Amino acid sequence: MGAADYVVASGEDAPDMTVEVWLGDKKLGEQRISKENLFSFNNRVVVTGADLTAGEHKLELRRRGKGPVYFNAYLTNFTLEDPIGPAGLEVKVERRAYKLEREDASTTAAGDRGQALTQKVEKYRRVPLPDGSLLKSGDLVEVELEIDSKNDYEYVIFEDLKAAGFEPVDVRSGYTANDLGAYVEYRDERVAFFTRALARGRHSVAYRLRAEIPGAFSALPAKASAMYAPELKANSSELKLRIED
Repeated sequence: MGAADYVVASGEDAPDMTVEVWLGDKKLGEQRISKENLFSFNNRVVVTGADLTAGEHKLELRRRGKGPVYFNAYLTNFTLEDPIGPAGLEVKVERRAYKLEREDASTTAAGDRGQALTQKVEKYRRVPLPDGSLLKSGDLVEVELEIDSKNDYEYVIFEDLKAAGFEPVDVRSGYTANDLGAYVEYRDERVAFFTRALARGRHSVAYRLRAEIPGAFSALPAKASAMYAPELKANSSELKLRIED
């Protein structure tokens, strides 16, 4: 109620102005704003890639009349490079993929009467998968994100965009015994690790996938970003894998 009273007292509820949006020497749009259309005027100007050429640009808002002007600017982009390379400065993330090959292994355990029992244990050998590797449907793959941080940070998220044709072995989200103590969330197209504290130095987190659908697939770069400071970000390189029956 106090904020509403302030708007009335300051006159912000009764603007009388015309706002122009210019990109360099080109006018992108013009909008008349008054008390009658304060909540209904067209308040968006969209510039697509064809109009935004390479180089430096100046975005300018010009007002004629009276009334305050509030604005936000958002920029989204994508790259056409193939393959996509890594990027990062304060935080870097590198993705490695390994094929897990089963090995016969056993251990000695005590029985219920104290006797020695030989038990088989689940053990795998990690075989590195370079870009373009061929897998068979049903193969087990481990994805490891190696993280290098120059400083101490808080509330950082690491997202691995998995390649189509692969599905996570674990499906229940939650806390796991990973190096960062991160909360793991399994989604349709990615696996996300949420960490409250990222200490300076090198760390790693990993999860397992199973190759399922035959074909050639690209895993977009794994991403690292601060949840409340999006300017802190990094990404790994792209990974291409193939699956056959």
